[in-house]
Amino acid sequence: MYRILFFGTSDFAVPSLKTLLYDDRFEVVGIVTQPDKPVGRHAVLTAPPVKKFVQNEKFFLEKTSLFQSDSSKKKNLFQPNKLSDPDFRSWIETIGLNCDAFVVIAYGKIIPQSIIDLTNKGVVNVHGSLLPRWRGASPIQAAIAAGDTQSGVTVMLIDDKLDHGPILGVAETAIFDTDTGATLHDRLAILGSQILPDILVSYLNGKIRPREQDHDLATECKTLSREDGKLDFTKTSQELERMIRAFHPWPGTWMMYKEKRLKIHEARVAPNTDQQAGTLFSTPHGLFVACAQGTCLELVCIQQEGKKNIEGKLFLL
Repeated sequence: MYRILFFGTSDFAVPSLKTLLYDDRFEVVGIVTQPDKPVGRHAVLTAPPVKKFVQNEKFFLEKTSLFQSDSSKKKNLFQPNKLSDPDFRSWIETIGLNCDAFVVIAYGKIIPQSIIDLTNKGVVNVHGSLLPRWRGASPIQAAIAAGDTQSGVTVMLIDDKLDHGPILGVAETAIFDTDTGATLHDRLAILGSQILPDILVSYLNGKIRPREQDHDLATECKTLSREDGKLDFTKTSQELERMIRAFHPWPGTWMMYKEKRLKIHEARVAPNTDQQAGTLFSTPHGLFVACAQGTCLELVCIQQEGKKNIEGKLFLL
């Protein structure tokens, strides 16, 4: 049985964590996730998805050593503010000596070299793209927005550069014209969980030799903010329709109308128009916005500030 220390925070990490927990070839000896954070208008302190999964998973509470007999006293679930925190470093330096591998999936922080060096076999990562394409924090959104027809997951070893390390294995999936950031995210999270265990075992057994990436083919994507969701009508309707799907649900897309944000939840490419780019207009068939090169976008589902989602054709200009 291989002893694994797991780093993960977001929903993308949960399927792989669950798979490792239920696979008899592995013992997850500890989990590292980010601290609880305030969420929403009322800033309610909320646990990250990985922690919520751990707390709700009956398997954990009954069979794993991650909790003491009193499940409210967490034993090996750490939420350090910084990976350099003294208490955390003392713990990981002790537990790391007894691990066969560290696995990092959507943890949300760079793993420093000092932690990588604790392991004999390095740190294994599952990344949501076909590396070296889309290194960075938003590979799923970037792939859809760019019009890629293929995506996938890459199991790799972490090195001192972002998403730069050698590859252990990949799995591909098509990107469909209907895919959003949410649907592709969920599909890739499951795909990663399906290929990770066997690749991890083969690597630890010495049956997989890490393969260097072709760094000349690398493309990069950044951490997204809500401001990145502003629609730029110097782009064509095809480009903007992909962006709207890519940025759903995060960070969302929007345009200004009467000095307020108008969120765009769903759109589709419409027939060309002679309206000036950026012009919002309605017809008996729906709500539209003119884009570059005479192209046009129908706004199918929208949301005004402080109001509920509505069909675009119900919006009164």
